[in-house]
Amino acid sequence: MTIDEIRTKATINLWPDTGELLNLSKNSVYAAAKVGEIPTLRIGQRYIVPVAPLLKLLGLEES
Repeated sequence: MTIDEIRTKATINLWPDTGELLNLSKNSVYAAAKVGEIPTLRIGQRYIVPVAPLLKLLGLEES
């Protein structure tokens, strides 16, 4: 998934989308989410990542 594709969405999946974007393994992505380094929302047993805070974290926020 590219940055342009991500910008069209409100949320993305923690794994694999965020992992691929950040070039992190599944374990690393979940560990980063657990300590709050990646902003996440939990819905049932799924973790999703709001795109706006993720882009801000990457320094790519909308201007």
